[in-house]
Amino acid sequence: MSLTPVGEAVVPSRLHRAARIEDAVHQVVARRLQRRGWRPQIVAYTGYGGCDWARVMGRVVLGRIESRPDRRPESVRGWRSFASLPAKHTPVVIEAGGRRHEAQTDRSGFIDVRVDGRFSSGWTTVRISTADADPVEAPIRTIDPEVRFGILSDIDDTVMVTALPRPLLAAWNTFVLDEHARMAVPGMAVLFERLATAHPGAPVFYLSTGAWNVAPTLSRFLSRHLYPAGPLLLTDWGPTADRWFRSGREHKRATLARLAREFPDVRWLLVGDDGQHDQEIYAEFAAAHPQNVAGVAIRRLSPTQAVLAGAFPTPPGHPADSGPDGQRWLSAPDGAGLFRLLHRAGLV
Repeated sequence: MSLTPVGEAVVPSRLHRAARIEDAVHQVVARRLQRRGWRPQIVAYTGYGGCDWARVMGRVVLGRIESRPDRRPESVRGWRSFASLPAKHTPVVIEAGGRRHEAQTDRSGFIDVRVDGRFSSGWTTVRISTADADPVEAPIRTIDPEVRFGILSDIDDTVMVTALPRPLLAAWNTFVLDEHARMAVPGMAVLFERLATAHPGAPVFYLSTGAWNVAPTLSRFLSRHLYPAGPLLLTDWGPTADRWFRSGREHKRATLARLAREFPDVRWLLVGDDGQHDQEIYAEFAAAHPQNVAGVAIRRLSPTQAVLAGAFPTPPGHPADSGPDGQRWLSAPDGAGLFRLLHRAGLV
């Protein structure tokens, strides 16, 4: 078994000052909360894997044992997700594929572990447990070795409308907006469902620079708007071991490279938007791994949306519509337009 902490594969000998301050604050607050009866709780994220391995992801946080029975998770605004306190360096047990594995959370309370075992194709579960916490079942999307096509999509402005200036986007969507007020991009859920139907067994991954804290909210959003279920590939919130904040672009680059290593025979349809850096990141990946790219589908923002997203509007027929190494790059303002283009390209 190999253990890879989320976003901290290489830890410097001395933590960044911001991380040291964060750890000191967490230590003081954790002692007080534990005296008040707060105990570890496990939050399971959707993982993925192959027939003989699985990537298990989750988080252990401190929480109240007596939760309000009349409070639904859907009614809680996002800021509460960021008020949670991580259970640092907590031993956990993962039961997966008929085997038992021991691991430990990182300094942010995260579990990100690749475990060995025997798994059937499709959906399965693994069990995560730790002392003083109720065990949970984490869903795992197992990809059949015969699968040759997958879908990897951005979230903000690709499947979910944001239309806000980027400096305010995270704060508004995370701390203020009720999740039921968020809108889906027209036609994208239908597009993904048709792609999944046209390619039986094809996995759907959702890659975003958003924080793991909002994973439950994003999962409910995707389910409510009938997007195909699939793993979320998010990043950590707050200071890292060597810097104030994580790089969203590096997170996407590293995740794409990891998927290419883990599934070398899968060709991905990369779905994004032209508001920020999706085109640049996808172009780099397509040039480095042409055998892993079936095509690129870019949702073209309206002029107003593009300006709010911090980018210049991209007119139809822009050279970005044709990618490197002959991959098919398609651009349309919504899911219906992308479906027509993908159909003509033979991908649906």
